[in-house]
Amino acid sequence: MADAEHQGEHADRGAGPSRQRTILPVAGARTVRIAVGRLLQGRRGVLAVGLVALVASAVAGVLVPPLLGRIVDVVVARQGADAVTGPVLGLVGAALAQGLLAVVGMAAIARAGEEVLADLRETFVARALGLPLARLEQAGAGDLTSRVTSDLALVGDAVRQAVPDMARGALVIVLSLGGLAILDWRFLLAALIAVPVQVLTARWYVRRSSPLYREQREVGGAQQQQLLDTAGGIATVRALDLHDDHTDRVRSRAAEVVDLALRVVRLQTGFFGRLNLAEFLGVAAVLATGFALVDAGTATVGVASAAALYFINLFTPINEVLFLLDTVQSAGASLARVVGVSELAEEEDAADRSGAAPGAVRVQGVSHAYAEGHEVLSGIDLDVAPGTRLALVGASGAGKTTLATIVAGVHRPSAGSVAADDVAMVSQEVHVFAGPLAEDLRLAAPGASDAQLWAALDVVDARDWVEALPEGLATVVGTGAHTPTAAQAQQLALARLVLADPAVAVLDEATAEAGSAGARVLEAAADRSLRGRTALVVAHRLTQAAASDRVAVLDAGVLVEYGTHDELLAAGGRYAELWAAGAGRHTS
Repeated sequence: MADAEHQGEHADRGAGPSRQRTILPVAGARTVRIAVGRLLQGRRGVLAVGLVALVASAVAGVLVPPLLGRIVDVVVARQGADAVTGPVLGLVGAALAQGLLAVVGMAAIARAGEEVLADLRETFVARALGLPLARLEQAGAGDLTSRVTSDLALVGDAVRQAVPDMARGALVIVLSLGGLAILDWRFLLAALIAVPVQVLTARWYVRRSSPLYREQREVGGAQQQQLLDTAGGIATVRALDLHDDHTDRVRSRAAEVVDLALRVVRLQTGFFGRLNLAEFLGVAAVLATGFALVDAGTATVGVASAAALYFINLFTPINEVLFLLDTVQSAGASLARVVGVSELAEEEDAADRSGAAPGAVRVQGVSHAYAEGHEVLSGIDLDVAPGTRLALVGASGAGKTTLATIVAGVHRPSAGSVAADDVAMVSQEVHVFAGPLAEDLRLAAPGASDAQLWAALDVVDARDWVEALPEGLATVVGTGAHTPTAAQAQQLALARLVLADPAVAVLDEATAEAGSAGARVLEAAADRSLRGRTALVVAHRLTQAAASDRVAVLDAGVLVEYGTHDELLAAGGRYAELWAAGAGRHTS
């Protein structure tokens, strides 16, 4: 990580009876400060305007108690009505100035805050998309989605409300204490009696809340992951009769969340109970001091009243500042989780895959293990010339998909290197993004015209069904709208491949709809989409291998044969055995 404070290797508790997850890292305090500094660059002027306006607003607010005290003295002295005109006008002016300046200050801070939030979200998403799939698989989707949803939401709440309110409250506190000192230094001393209790309360709270909120975020992410696992695998859960097991897992996660929520409530209850004690001590001291000073003739009733109002007016900002420690601490823990992903992504993105000629693929000594001591690939060497179509063949578990994802850059090999540039991959599992179909296709080529989109659809033989949609390319597809069939979704994925026009294409069983009505259509679409480019095809049918320029045969993670279809048949080895077992049948 970028500094020693990163805490990346946390085992996710209970990710299954025999499964441990390594959650994404949480940034240390130094890393968070650096990230915040970067986010604030270029916005310090707006923040300065907002801060000055808030200071002026707070100054206007602290003028109210002495003006009210002056009115009290006028009434006690039985002066005429004209004597209160000045203080009343002062109160009106102070109220108007306080409100107007507060609006200006909060607007400036809100503007800067929203820009910071936008940058933070964009950076997080961009970096998260750059994470290797293996890293995400280790952490689980729940950890990432909880950061992009609940964590970013907490940071947003803090930026929009907690931090500005805390800053304004702190200003009011400082200026009110100054006002007490101006009235009489003894009022300030009386008010400060509450400070030790408040400081000890804040320290007690912060010391306990920070780790508690961090744990709450992690447990929330683990619960989200479990819900995703259960909901996403519902068919398997039903087929294997795992209802009770998954119900117990969800119940266990929910119990952890509830337990932490109750611990938070107990912590907050103790926190506010201690603050109430501080308020009682402070009010009693200020009132007693005021009584003594008035009795001694060194202060008027109005001055004593103003001092009491000053301290009572401190209740709200002091409690607000201390209470907002709750939100700020929670948001701080969330910000550390968001920044942690950004810093991890910056490091993970640094892989160098250069070294091969355009369109060529060079695999040297590649080995890979998803778990230590259990290699799925061992010492793979391949040189694929530009324009070559290579079929990867082998039984289920031979390592075909792992090799394909490593070549595509989705996974990193445990050992060895891959040199390949401008690679795109289409797998069996494709996603249709919600929105107009044209926008879904333009993800691969943002500047593509409608004519180019139709041309790509022609290549994959999808024009007819797209034209038949209610609004053609403008038809909204995806969740909650028109849902393409599995074969149509594969055609759209292949059309995006055509639009992206990579030098190297990797197809991982992208036509595995074989046996369905659209099988031949998909096979032909894949064949046309690969023309003119280097291709690695994970072959689920041996007829795909027969149509390829070269065939690589994997067995238990080892490359056992390499050559043309005819050469391998003539050799009478593993490939010949697979072919003899039934040409055209599935190999995995």
